[in-house]
Amino acid sequence: MKLDNILSRPAMPLANPSYPVGPFRFVDREGLYITYETDPAAIRALVPAPLEPDGSGQVVYEWLKMPDAGGFGAFEESGVVIPCRLDGEPVNFIAMMFLNNEPAITAGREIWGFPKRWGEPHLAVARDTLTGTLDYAGERVALGSMAYKHENLADQHDRCAAMLAKTQINLKLLPCVTGKPLVAQLVAYALTDITVKGFWAGPARLALTPHVNAPVADLPVRRVVGAIHFVADLTLPYGRVVHDFLSP
Repeated sequence: MKLDNILSRPAMPLANPSYPVGPFRFVDREGLYITYETDPAAIRALVPAPLEPDGSGQVVYEWLKMPDAGGFGAFEESGVVIPCRLDGEPVNFIAMMFLNNEPAITAGREIWGFPKRWGEPHLAVARDTLTGTLDYAGERVALGSMAYKHENLADQHDRCAAMLAKTQINLKLLPCVTGKPLVAQLVAYALTDITVKGFWAGPARLALTPHVNAPVADLPVRRVVGAIHFVADLTLPYGRVVHDFLSP
């Protein structure tokens, strides 16, 4: 195989790449976001400079259900998002993510530096309750619940779209075969082509259990602020490097 053919492949393995060329379109992506107050010192411990916590003392625990993700198939996801600032701009730092789809894990880590690991998240309606769970290694580490479609925000779809379009930041770390760092970057991206199909708010609760390999409880729940539930179509494009830790 010649060099041009090798470099045209989107990923490894050469004979059967783990994912295709992007961008990636998500249809009927459903999300539950629970905002809560936590320990500001715990936030600072997870946020890499030059990012700065936004000072609110709040983080977002999220569940996402992707029934139709172009290039990846169907999967679910759960994780922690920390509101921050970068050079004065409001951004979201993705602190940790757990999902049940190998191509999405591989592409997320290799392209954008998403902090993805294998886990077993699940988002579903149980009678009158929207319920999110996360299991890791057979143990329940997160349980979130929201009153199902408690408050219809049909007149605020623009607000939801703006929230989803907010700049996201990942810490991308890739080692070299020598054992030294090969890539150490802050990577930014923003979702595009967003069509909101439903948007709701309501009361919620969140319980996190300490676990060494799924340390979501390192950001303990002090008080739940509120929750939103949405369904939207959107596109995940490629991103950009906003800080290179290895650059002179």
